[in-house]
Amino acid sequence: MLLLRRCHSLTRFGPLNTQRHQVAPAVASCAVRLWSSSSEDQRWYQRAHRPSWRHALAGLLAGTGAVLAYGLHHHKAEQEDTITVQTIEKTSALPIFSQEEVTSHRSLEDGVWVTYKGGVYDITEFVAIHPGGDKILLAAGGALEPFWALYAVHNQEHVLEMLSEYKVGELRAEDLKKQQAVQTLDPYSSDPERHPVLRINNLKPFNAEPPPEILSDSFITPSAIFFKRNHLPVPRVDPASYQLHVEGLPGVLTLSLEDLKTRFPKHTVTATLQCAGNRRSEMNQVKQVKGLNWGIAAISNATWSGARLRDVLLAAGYGPDVAQRAFHVQFEGLDKDVTGTTYGASIPLNKAVSEEGDVLLAYEMNGEDLPADHGYPVRVVVPGTVGARNVKWLGKIIVSAEESSSHWQQNDYKGFSPGTDWDTVDFKSAPAIQELPIQSAITTPADGAVVNRSLEEVTVKGYAWSGGGREVVRVDVSMDGGKTWQVAQLRSSDKGQAPEPSPPPGRAWAWKLWELTAPLPPEAQELEIVCKAVDNSYNMQPDTVPPIWNLRGVLSNAWHRVKVNIRED
Repeated sequence: MLLLRRCHSLTRFGPLNTQRHQVAPAVASCAVRLWSSSSEDQRWYQRAHRPSWRHALAGLLAGTGAVLAYGLHHHKAEQEDTITVQTIEKTSALPIFSQEEVTSHRSLEDGVWVTYKGGVYDITEFVAIHPGGDKILLAAGGALEPFWALYAVHNQEHVLEMLSEYKVGELRAEDLKKQQAVQTLDPYSSDPERHPVLRINNLKPFNAEPPPEILSDSFITPSAIFFKRNHLPVPRVDPASYQLHVEGLPGVLTLSLEDLKTRFPKHTVTATLQCAGNRRSEMNQVKQVKGLNWGIAAISNATWSGARLRDVLLAAGYGPDVAQRAFHVQFEGLDKDVTGTTYGASIPLNKAVSEEGDVLLAYEMNGEDLPADHGYPVRVVVPGTVGARNVKWLGKIIVSAEESSSHWQQNDYKGFSPGTDWDTVDFKSAPAIQELPIQSAITTPADGAVVNRSLEEVTVKGYAWSGGGREVVRVDVSMDGGKTWQVAQLRSSDKGQAPEPSPPPGRAWAWKLWELTAPLPPEAQELEIVCKAVDNSYNMQPDTVPPIWNLRGVLSNAWHRVKVNIRED
């Protein structure tokens, strides 16, 4: 029974397949089990009946980083838990299937088959343990290429190797030619051009950050180098036909771009946006996490202008009665995956309607129309809140009793204990990230830089910011790894070094740039420069990464450290 359960392909093909198609590979794989000892069979059974690396295929089909990560973890676990068994040479011959036969396998009852580059894959066994729900069935009976093109982040060799384990045959040559004749349009082909200085973390979807050394050159980050965080292809939106739909309130409200600009007062806010994964690379140095390997520059500061969300909700009928039944405002973007699912997120209602919340439906960035990468023609700007909630290419607003059901609200952008791994994680157990913690980093000198002793001093620069409108009141800098400290000079504009007045309490939305010039220690050959920030609630950064490490690599805000070598003349 054990062998038959493992060799599911023999029973799933049924009599037709055993008569018409060669099944030597399946038989060969079963023969391996016959040659192993009974104790080995027991150990293999334990491995085969726990969640395996096959969860990684969910990343291929559903496009979610967290799901892919779940699979990669288990793949690694299986590699570490090796079993010594005798093997025999596998034959390369595989059955040939028509597209019609593949299409007939579109359910759990009939089996779930897909094709990829001429190969036929039976993923039925995986579907039963898919942690991402039934979205995987959207590819059933058809080609993976449309999904692969959209979620190009998974187009990597190790994922292809995992997929190959499900291969059961080849697609008939004439059907393969038909598939190839229908060229899948690259959904990213209309993405805008980007500045070449950006350091790309992922090309499709596009994710990139500016070099740290230019990040702190200006209090207002130029739009061209403002960090880019896209989850899906950039949609092309015609401003003349653009409509914003507001739902969940007594009134039915549909607004054009012109309506937003003319019916509501224009409000301007200078606000910093930071990706939840900023500085994830430092967590990777402690222990590998899953997600884009952001450096310290997934954060930028801009001036945003548009209609206040509060004003729009009031125009749609928001009142005290709504506050009794609704607790969240959901946002849906116009960027979509191949299933038509849009990017979505939500924020608490009290943030959305507060006069001090300064939430904008922004149509301008740094005094110009929003660039395509930043949400043209309209995006949400939620000051003091994680970038993931600042939905771009805004198409719909929903006032609701519930949070957004979006994957990015429910199953991503959440923090967990360092002891939580992909075996034990329960995304429902943690709140969605909203306000971000205190943060600072050194933008210059870079880690590994060399300073001439003849200069006698070194200038250190960086940024500091805290979520929730909390003002940064101090940045401490150490030149000796944290043994002694000096206070840096803060700057909150590009108007020189004169101190700027503090913003209203709870509305410090923009970062502060800081600078310190310190003498080189006379006998030191190396400096370990460290920075840490303090906000007006006296929140401080933790000193090391391990206590805040988490499997998604979010909320990385430990003391930032760089090592600098001193060169003798």
